[in-house]
Amino acid sequence: MSWFNELEQVLNALHNGIVAVDTEERVTICNGQAERMLGVPADRVMGQKLSNVLPTTGLPEVLKSGKPQFGKKVALGDRVLITNRTPIVEEGRVIGAIAVFQDVSDLESLATELRQMNELNKELEAILESFYDGIGIIAGDGTLLRVNTSYERITGLSKHDNGVGCNVRELQDNGTVSQAVALLVLNQKKPVTIKQRIKTGKEILITGSPVFNEEGEIFRVVCNIRDMTELNLLKERVESTEQQNIRYAHEIKELRTQLWRHDDFVFRSVSMERIFKLIVRVAHVNSHILITGESGVGKEIVATLIHELGPRVEGPFLQINCGAIPENLLESELFGYEEGAFTGARSGGKKGIFELCQGGTLLLDEIGEMPMNMQVKLLRVLQQQEVVKIGATKPIKFDVRVVTATNKDLEEMVAQQSFRADLFYRLNVVPILIPPLRERPDDIVPLSIHFLEVFNRKYGRNIRFEPEVLLAFESQSWPGNVRELENLIERLVIMNEDEVLTVKHLPFKPNVVVEPQAMVIQVNEPISFRHAVEMLEKELLQKTLRSYPTTRQAAKVLGVSHPTVIRKMQKYQVALNDLNRQ
Repeated sequence: MSWFNELEQVLNALHNGIVAVDTEERVTICNGQAERMLGVPADRVMGQKLSNVLPTTGLPEVLKSGKPQFGKKVALGDRVLITNRTPIVEEGRVIGAIAVFQDVSDLESLATELRQMNELNKELEAILESFYDGIGIIAGDGTLLRVNTSYERITGLSKHDNGVGCNVRELQDNGTVSQAVALLVLNQKKPVTIKQRIKTGKEILITGSPVFNEEGEIFRVVCNIRDMTELNLLKERVESTEQQNIRYAHEIKELRTQLWRHDDFVFRSVSMERIFKLIVRVAHVNSHILITGESGVGKEIVATLIHELGPRVEGPFLQINCGAIPENLLESELFGYEEGAFTGARSGGKKGIFELCQGGTLLLDEIGEMPMNMQVKLLRVLQQQEVVKIGATKPIKFDVRVVTATNKDLEEMVAQQSFRADLFYRLNVVPILIPPLRERPDDIVPLSIHFLEVFNRKYGRNIRFEPEVLLAFESQSWPGNVRELENLIERLVIMNEDEVLTVKHLPFKPNVVVEPQAMVIQVNEPISFRHAVEMLEKELLQKTLRSYPTTRQAAKVLGVSHPTVIRKMQKYQVALNDLNRQ
């Protein structure tokens, strides 16, 4: 074998590709590895112009410059080659050039994957660091692999003692943590949440979640950590906000009631002021309320106000007069009946008032007139919060606030055994006693002005009162209470053609005689009730004190106590000496 053949065999045995050219750029060497790398058979390349068959080798540049080139990257299809190009020098003269190729496609792929892994690792690191909660990642064997900065902030553990690289069982044994949640997750193979105490004294809430591989085995446990101190502070803030909201809602309700009462619940007396405050307070609770008082004092208005100011305002407000319905019909009205329950029963049955009033307020008026056998059934209904229709077997649950009213003395009826004691105690959770109108004369004038304005508007009139009329009203005992006063004013507005009503229009003889004066009360002015009443009080006070020399005589004429006259004089800055000089 000639030396040339030996050289050829040696070149073909090399792992690298080799291509050489002469000074005319004709290929003189192309080994087997070069054929495979370049994808060109050697017999087609040998002796050919290099630029015609392999234009990307870079050898012509080396021939011209006579300088070697190292580590040049060449892309051929899906292959990546690294080439070193060297001139062939003989006796100081370049007689050719040779290129050595190495296929680094696999290395390039690994390098790309490594770059991608580095980028993913940086991205994961950035994500973990962005969490406000602490994050810890544990391997399937229990080794703590990594934690974020929030973990160190929440636990109070520094980078030197955060446990990274240690097994969580070791951290549990040495007291770094009170209990390792990862061990529970690895054992139970499901998410676990526990409270954990750290050796720094911090108490944390930690949730461990398993991550499964394709074989269904846990290969990671991800732990989410929150500072219980921060959670407790957040809870306190939420509770404080809720309390503020409740307080604001109550204040808004109070303001709404202040506006509401001027239109529908007219009063000025101290006793009714106390009752109004009690109504506002109990309207927000669901306790049973028993309203008592003489006939005509306004028990129904009080019940309506309780409903309007309470949380059930969006629900229905229904009432039933227990004394106006025959005993044999009262049960069906209260509880309803099924179809065919008795002869004449309506097709499809009928809902009782408890069922119709679902979510609202029910007023049982004249509760003292309820028969004894119905009292037993009502007591059961109130205790069980359910009704059974006549002819039915299944009870119906209800959510109704029950308010009762009566003009009877139920305590006396209990003593006489005409009213059940157990029902009385069930109903009398919050008692509201409305005094008769004769015991609160301060309310007569504002009520009179209110009713006059209402009926003027209703009947299209413009009636006015002389002050003597209001004084006469205050002197009456009003056995029919507010209802009697309201009915009288309505009758006066309807029956009289005069625009100014004097004592001669009254159907009764006044108990107080005051000389007629020219002053009249105009009620269609756009002023508030309070302002109108104060103006009237001041005028009446001045007028009476001019006619009577002492405050005691004036108190008797006005039908009020002597301290009341003194208090009113101080309020309106009225002096006897000034009046006597006028």
